[in-house]
Amino acid sequence: MGGDTYSALRPSGLPQRTAGPVGQLIHSIYKSRLHTFTDNGQYASQNLRSKMYEAKASGDRYVKLSVYSPPNLSRPTFKEATSHEFKSTHVGATFGPSWSTHWIMVQLKVPSSLRKKEQLELHWDAGNEGLVWTEDGEPIQGLTGGGERIEWIIPDSFRDGSFHTIYIEMACNSMFGNAPGGDSIQPPVPNKYFTLYTAEIVAVNQEARALYIDFWILGDAAREFPENSWEEHKALQIGNKIMDTFEMGCGSQASIIECRKMAREYLGDVNSSKVYDSDKEPVVYAIGHCHIDTCWLWPWAETKRKIARSWSNQCDLMDRYPEHRFTCSQAQQYKWLEHLYPKLFDRVKMKVKEGRFQPVGGSWVEHDTNLPSGESLARQFLYGQRYFESRFGQRCRTFWLPDTFGYSSQLPQVTRLAGMSRFFTQKISWNNINNFPHSTFNWVGLDNSQVLCHMAPANTYTADAHFGDVNRSLSQNKSMDQDPRGLLVFGKGDGGGGPTWEHLEKLRRCRGMSDTIGLLPRVKMGDSVEDFYDKLEEKANEGTKFVTWYGELYLELHRGTYTTQANNKWNNRKSEIMMHDLEYIATMATIKNSSYKYPKKEIDGIWEGILLCQFHDCLPGSALEMCYRDSHKLYEDVFKTGKRLAEDALSALGFDEPASSICQPLVAINTLPWPRAEIIRLPEHLKDSADEYYIAKSDSAVIAIQPLTVDNRKSTASIKEIKQGVFQLSNAHYKVQVENGIITSLVDRAEDREIVVNGCKANQFVMFDDKPLYWQAWDVEVFHLDTRQELQSGPGQIVESGPDKVSLMTETKISDRSWVKTTISLAASVDDQPSYIEMESEVEWREDMKFLKVEFPVDVTNTEASYETQYGIIKRATHYNTSWDMAKFEVCCHKWADLSENGYGVSILNDSKYGFATAGNMMRLSLLRAPKAPDAHADMGRHHIRYAIFPHVGPLDDRTVRTARNFNHPMRLTSRPAASFSSISDLLSSISLHGSKALVLDTIKRGEDDEDVSRGELPKRQGRSIIIRVYESLGGRAKGIVKLGSVIGVKKVFRTNLLEDDEGEVDLKQSAFNIELKAFEVATFRLQL
Repeated sequence: MGGDTYSALRPSGLPQRTAGPVGQLIHSIYKSRLHTFTDNGQYASQNLRSKMYEAKASGDRYVKLSVYSPPNLSRPTFKEATSHEFKSTHVGATFGPSWSTHWIMVQLKVPSSLRKKEQLELHWDAGNEGLVWTEDGEPIQGLTGGGERIEWIIPDSFRDGSFHTIYIEMACNSMFGNAPGGDSIQPPVPNKYFTLYTAEIVAVNQEARALYIDFWILGDAAREFPENSWEEHKALQIGNKIMDTFEMGCGSQASIIECRKMAREYLGDVNSSKVYDSDKEPVVYAIGHCHIDTCWLWPWAETKRKIARSWSNQCDLMDRYPEHRFTCSQAQQYKWLEHLYPKLFDRVKMKVKEGRFQPVGGSWVEHDTNLPSGESLARQFLYGQRYFESRFGQRCRTFWLPDTFGYSSQLPQVTRLAGMSRFFTQKISWNNINNFPHSTFNWVGLDNSQVLCHMAPANTYTADAHFGDVNRSLSQNKSMDQDPRGLLVFGKGDGGGGPTWEHLEKLRRCRGMSDTIGLLPRVKMGDSVEDFYDKLEEKANEGTKFVTWYGELYLELHRGTYTTQANNKWNNRKSEIMMHDLEYIATMATIKNSSYKYPKKEIDGIWEGILLCQFHDCLPGSALEMCYRDSHKLYEDVFKTGKRLAEDALSALGFDEPASSICQPLVAINTLPWPRAEIIRLPEHLKDSADEYYIAKSDSAVIAIQPLTVDNRKSTASIKEIKQGVFQLSNAHYKVQVENGIITSLVDRAEDREIVVNGCKANQFVMFDDKPLYWQAWDVEVFHLDTRQELQSGPGQIVESGPDKVSLMTETKISDRSWVKTTISLAASVDDQPSYIEMESEVEWREDMKFLKVEFPVDVTNTEASYETQYGIIKRATHYNTSWDMAKFEVCCHKWADLSENGYGVSILNDSKYGFATAGNMMRLSLLRAPKAPDAHADMGRHHIRYAIFPHVGPLDDRTVRTARNFNHPMRLTSRPAASFSSISDLLSSISLHGSKALVLDTIKRGEDDEDVSRGELPKRQGRSIIIRVYESLGGRAKGIVKLGSVIGVKKVFRTNLLEDDEGEVDLKQSAFNIELKAFEVATFRLQL
């Protein structure tokens, strides 16, 4: 139908007959083959590695070496070191011992055969860290050793046929210290030596090196993309084609160039930063980072050099890679660089100005957040932000804390008060029980303040910028319902180093692959941390509701850090208390005495030392022994300086020299903001034969103490042996029964209530086996609870028999090497003031991998216990209903922990401990641990510990808060002032807080920038001012009034943030102003004089 039509058949391009069989590519074999192209195994002489370098030159003809070895493990400056005689040395020489320094003079002469090569490098590897210096003393690049970061690019000016000199400051430690073998957390060996294996001039084949990175990323795509994806198949095909081309070209330069063209088919053009210029939307934002532990497996002195090594590297990389952005925290580290390496600091400042080197974090160090006091947290930000502002003209907007062992529930509020609304970490990914459910979320603190938190989805702050790191930055993002973006924080860390050229090259290829092939999340370089958070905040402003997490970010790991290195924690608590008192009396001294100058420089020095010791491996107890020798010396200086400054301030106030004899009229200075009435025991040098105890009782800050006599003693304490070996201690409030050091009965007399569970024992010392899975100083694992052993105490001995105080001493044998001597005391009650049962223990501790605790089974029932935290209270379960509850089998508390039910409760007070647990009605205070790594002698020796049982009628309230403060803040005895007693007392009481007892006046200090105080780092503020800080301590709205004595002459009052920026004037009427705070709110006020 349709007529005669004809369609010519189109000829086929398929050959009529097959040329031969073609098999299916066996993926597993061809994939395994890829490794052989770049590995250092049996084919290294034939594969791509053999083409990496065009030529080398070594030996004295081209690389002359000489050395100066400073004595006594000293670390001289460049000027000091280069003033000495250098002696000839050579490749193969060994250098040591551990922690020693050796300055190597390196004289380089480029042979004529290499002078026209594209890139020349000095390759240097002694297996240890080093710093390259120019001949005129400028630090220019760090070296890592052990095959990492061993190259230094030789300047073109060295290609003139002459010898040119550089210096390498060799540190006899690896990136992670000097541990034996392969376990970096073991105590360092003292006699480790390092051999100089490599010192040579190398001509780099840039095309071969680039192909090496191309193939690295191609191989990752072939290995890590899904096997059912065409992208995986394509990567595998191209990778094998590259290998075939290289082999068939006998590894010639032409074949290498051809191989790079093949790689470009998959990766795109990755030879410059232009790879990032496309306008395609990224989801992964990469930022270079170098986490340097301020101390850990090395001391502070080595950290100072790690900073120079690491940051000089980054400045160099910025000059070579325009896209590179680098962020680093810790004002202390910047200050060390400023003082020790001024030329390098100027280079860093220039990069900061360019927006490429980005200070972040806002704190003095990357500090622990569980153990420091609220005021310490405030000072971390005050000193950190002021440093960044004074040196770089900017404050930080993001709190950066990637490696700390859990995060206090008050951090969101304190962070906001320090001018930051963002928070970055990743440590919670280390949880070993529960997986944290979010990546990007709003973290809500105790007072309902929130910060926008991002946890790197790659679960690291030291990513190697691998294909997998980029991929995991999306695939492991747990918040993609709200926003898919993730921050990729890359660079060698902990021991420093930061990003390498390889990291930057790999990221270029990852970006090129995303734009060319797809599937891999698109990564972007060139933005800052703040740019990343700006995008998240913009999303929130547009209506995205990020999920919320309320309360602490508890790390389900490293729970032993609440207890390890007990003396270091004692020093922290005592130094914080010392600074509270010192700033208060120094502030008042400036009001009274115009010739007295507020010792701002010395106070700053003390605070910077305290804050340094709060670094997250120092205060928690996870550093090596030499770090604690350093911190012990620093604390000695802190206490010595603080004592001198306090005496100066008291003298300026009109007090005589410190009391030296009971013949002098004595007064007690109450530095706390509430009335106190206490029985005080005189120090040994002040006792006379008649009176040992005095009473201090007054509403004022200066209290004339009186000896306790029959006339003024309204209550007494008594002790008696009611049957052999059983003693009863009594005062108006309690009857305590003690047998062999154990409290078998504790009766509240007014309530006729037994507090110790029937048949149980309070003040029972218990020991646990303490061998965690790996991290000895850090961890205590849940299975340690299965090894509980009660320690038996000996018979009691009466050491004080009243009437003012009674005491019973018992000794507990722990082992043949360890013991505890405990004195249980009960003082006479004073009027209606609360009283408590006090225990003071002297411990000789010589154990191995044991954990000492003391138990209090109390007849109180509640599913939650309360613990003091910074500026407030945190409640935690007393049961193990869920894995989240059970994970908190050991928690952090500050001065007290409390278990209360309706109508009654019991608080356990302490003077220097932070570890606690409440399981059911068993309250357990952690005392001492004995880990052997990284400090083999952690906690060994003598310890003094005070703790107390404080029962109370009614709920947890201000009585516990105040009694615990009193327990930690003994009143200061001094001679009666020579001037008018009442006038000085009025002055010291001239700032007072009235109203709700939940309000705590926590801090009194001078304004940072007052014209008579300022050190000139930031603009001065006219006039004088006093800063006060108040917080609500119990968890509810509270009203109060701050009354100001006329003697201080306050003209205006401003509410400020922690950085002392005025945020609004407060109505001042009749020398007083009202305050109203929400639950756990912290408020700072500036009183303008």
